[in-house]
Amino acid sequence: MKLINIKDIVRKDVPIYYRLLYTGVAVIDMTKGPENYRIDFAIEIKPTGQKEISVSFLDDLNYPLVPVVKELKHFIDTMHTNGVLPD
Repeated sequence: MKLINIKDIVRKDVPIYYRLLYTGVAVIDMTKGPENYRIDFAIEIKPTGQKEISVSFLDDLNYPLVPVVKELKHFIDTMHTNGVLPD
């Protein structure tokens, strides 16, 4: 399993400024080739400045969930740090 990209990212309009909600499509390279999975993810900035990232799948995943979510959280954190996520 290898995470290739997260595409079609759309930010949901939420009135809480420290919580960013997004939807997107995770492109994951499985044994059969790349597969697309719809995801929702949130980035919440704590008062201490620490980021908390949560990810949920809208499609069924035929792979152990923990390593995929860990990889997605790291990828999302990198995207947020580099300013790639839409406003």
